[in-house]
Amino acid sequence: MKSGVLVAAALALTTACGPVTSDDSRPHVIASFYPYAFVAERIGGPLIHVENLTSPGVEPHDVELRPKQVAHVYDADLVIYQRDFQAAVDDAVDLANRAAENVVNVADDVHLLSESAAEEGADDHGHSHGDDAKGDPHLWLDPTLLIPVAKEVSSRLAAIDPDHADEYLRNADQLISDLTDLDTRFADGLAKCERDTIVTSHAAFSYLAERYGLHQLSIAGLDPSSEPSGRQLAHITDEVRHHGITTVFTEELVDPSNAETIATATGVRVAVLDPIEGLGPATANEDYLSLMTRNLNALREANSCS
Repeated sequence: MKSGVLVAAALALTTACGPVTSDDSRPHVIASFYPYAFVAERIGGPLIHVENLTSPGVEPHDVELRPKQVAHVYDADLVIYQRDFQAAVDDAVDLANRAAENVVNVADDVHLLSESAAEEGADDHGHSHGDDAKGDPHLWLDPTLLIPVAKEVSSRLAAIDPDHADEYLRNADQLISDLTDLDTRFADGLAKCERDTIVTSHAAFSYLAERYGLHQLSIAGLDPSSEPSGRQLAHITDEVRHHGITTVFTEELVDPSNAETIATATGVRVAVLDPIEGLGPATANEDYLSLMTRNLNALREANSCS
């Protein structure tokens, strides 16, 4: 496959020329995409250099790595990624043969929801068409599930850079406090609402829905590029009318046309619910916490919460 060829070429180059070097003496941390780059940056701050393999504005599901990025996966002090979410990153980690103590696979620390649970509502009968083995990757949309990630990353950084171990652990404690506060604000903010069903452009919000007592109906499945059938669009349109839905949610990095079609047919509005897979032009100055707060406000308005 293409990503495997890139990995092999990059590793051959690395082997021939020696490891990638930098004048920056700080620990070099690779994050596969934005949520884990955010965790690393909050914990490491200026003490570390964080490289996000997914560029701003790029849909992370389909990311391809440049040879230089693959070489950095080989040479970094710590790699943070999520298995079975980005094939190119999986290939890079495998072929680099990274030692376990230098890799955090987030999926090892969190029980993933099944694909069929995530894709309820994503076809005419609420069933998934895919293989459940990989599970739903969008765990970061439940802020409590980033807490074990923060603990693991701080522990690894403390081992890599023991001179600053106390600072890493303090920063992790502050991040965990912020995530706990965010969880409380979501629970309180969504406790009393006129409706509990949300319509989303793709099935990214099952962890958020499960945590806060919502029911997700998704236009597309876990893959945001999948195209719903005419029957599925009709099914969602009927559900919008049946549940008194006021808002169909779309995303910054996804084509809004399907959401707009349903909204036009039902007379409801379109708004953004961000899966926070990456930052884009409109969110370049935001971070995970501020985007989740935006999501909370959007959900409260859509579901008429008091």
